[in-house]
This record gives sequence, C-alpha cells and structure tokens, in this order.
Amino acid sequence: MTQLDTKETEAGTWRVKVRAALAPDSWKRGPVVAAMALLLGVLMLFHELVPNRIGNLGSLVETFLPWFGLGIPVLLAGALWRRSPAAGAALLLPAAVWLSLFGGLLGDKSQPGGDLTVVQHNVGAENPDPAGTARDLATSGADVLALVELTEQARETYEQGLAEVYPYHTVQGTVGLWSRLPLSDTRPIDTRMDVGPLGHAKPAEEKLAYNRALRATVTTGKGPLAVYVAHLGSARVNPRGGFSTGDRDRNAQALAEAVAAERNERVVLLGDLNGTVDDRALAGLTSRLRSAQVAAGDGFGFSWPAAFPVVRIDQILTKGIQPQCSWVLPATGSDHLPVAARLGW
Repeated sequence: MTQLDTKETEAGTWRVKVRAALAPDSWKRGPVVAAMALLLGVLMLFHELVPNRIGNLGSLVETFLPWFGLGIPVLLAGALWRRSPAAGAALLLPAAVWLSLFGGLLGDKSQPGGDLTVVQHNVGAENPDPAGTARDLATSGADVLALVELTEQARETYEQGLAEVYPYHTVQGTVGLWSRLPLSDTRPIDTRMDVGPLGHAKPAEEKLAYNRALRATVTTGKGPLAVYVAHLGSARVNPRGGFSTGDRDRNAQALAEAVAAERNERVVLLGDLNGTVDDRALAGLTSRLRSAQVAAGDGFGFSWPAAFPVVRIDQILTKGIQPQCSWVLPATGSDHLPVAARLGW
C-alpha cells in the first residue's frame, strides 16, 4: 500500500467516526453530562439570584465563582468519554459565561506611568517574623503603605522597621497607615454597626472590641487623596451556620456609608475586606469604587492563603484616580500576600 493509499484510508476512517458521532442516536448520549453543563452555565450566569437566606449561600458561591470554571474541563472529559455531541454543545454555555465574567482578567492590563504606589498587607496577628515583614515592606517601593491586623506586641516592631522610609504614619487600633508624604485629618472609622440591618440592637458580644478602620488625607503634589484602611470581620465556613459573614457584612455597610459621605473626589480604599469584588455583601463599596486588580492587573491576583492563594480578599479600590498597574508581592511571614498598585491622576 502506498503512502497516498494510507492517507486516504485514514481520512476515510475519520469520516466514518465523524458521521457516527453526529448520527441522530449519538445526540441521546450523555444526557447527565449535558444537564450538568447547562446547570453550571446557568449558575454562573445568574449567580446573583442564589439566595443568601440559607447560610449565605449566595456570597459563598460568589467568593469562589472563578473556580467554577474548573467544572468545564471536567465535564468536557465526560462529554468526550461519552462521545456526546449534545454535552459538547451544552458546554458552550458555561464556557461563554465564564469568559464573559473573567476572561478580561487573563490578560495583562497594566500600563506604564503612574504617580503613586500603594501597598496593602494583612501582616497577620500570628506572624512569627514581624521584623522581617517590616524589612520586606520597607523595600517594596510603596509611597503609601497600609497594614492591618496589627497587634500591640508587634506594633512597635513595625514602627521602628518602617520609620526610616516612612516619616509619616498613624495607627488606629489594629490598622495603620505609613506614608512618604504628609498625612492629615487622620481619624478612626467606626465600622461596628451597633444596630443591625433590621434596626435591632446587636448583642454586646457581637460588637468588635477594637478599631479596624481609619481615614487619612495624603498630601500629594497633585492634590489631596483620601485614603481609607480597613479590616472587615472574618468570613468563616462551618457545618452549622454555613458561610458566616455577619460581622463582615455589618462592617462593610458602615464602611460604605463612610465612603459615600467622603467629600474628596479622589479616594483609595486599602484593606483586607474578607470578601471578593464579586461578593454582593461588598456592593456598597464596589458600586462606588473600582478594583485596581480588575482595572489594571495581570491575572486574578489571589492573595489568601499565602501558601496556596485561592481568593482575592485583600483589595485596593479607587475612585477619581486611575489604576495603572496592580500586582501581588512575594510572601512574608503572614498568611496573606501583600498587594500593590500604581495609581495615576
């Protein structure tokens, strides 16, 4: 048999396989895989309709929404194994939805230039090496540095380690701001929300015992910049309560009210918000402020946990100032990664 005959035979074999795959009976194969693909697409497309009444399920879905894309290759493998054109066609829906939601994060959107570099870091209350973390942050190139989860024991270590690079700083409770540029109008922001969303007074044990947010004005060569630093309450997953976010949601509401009342046209929020920008609980903030990572990052910029980051809960949000570039810094002794952005007027 000649080489030409071999190629014609192979081509004929492929034609037979294609006809078999597209035969009317083949569309009946893999109904479960096809149904799961459609459900996955619908879930991602209408994630805002997932109710929060039961265990804050909606917020939980939105926290890990990018990872739902992993179901696409898994279902594709099932479709190929079942040789199901119906399942393959159904997978077009979740693939298109995922790309519409997150495809823009896959490319590098950074731009040259910028007037101010900001860094935010949850330094970790159990950080075994705060002095080393301070040294790393001092060499980060940040003009403005926001730290959260500062403990009384480690506060002096950070103040000493950062003093040479940052002549201006303020610490309010467990959050602090260090700057190369002058600071003014520094004050704590009360995010406790002593009255719950239904107007009922919260039990005393639910109130945060210390300050976790501040506001300051940074004096720049191009005008004043309002900087907020915040550490919202923790979000935890547990078998009984589901996705527990009560404190965080109340903190987010109070912080959103403070930002809404801000008179300065240029605002930057630096903080561990314990939530992603897709989480509806942060809508009061994300509707007013834009994410530097979404606007000018390269990839998802996951920041927690530091050993294997799976979510972006450390945020740099801006208004009236343009993010030029956003990135994640190398790990320190904390369980969070520092996040950075270069901003331009």
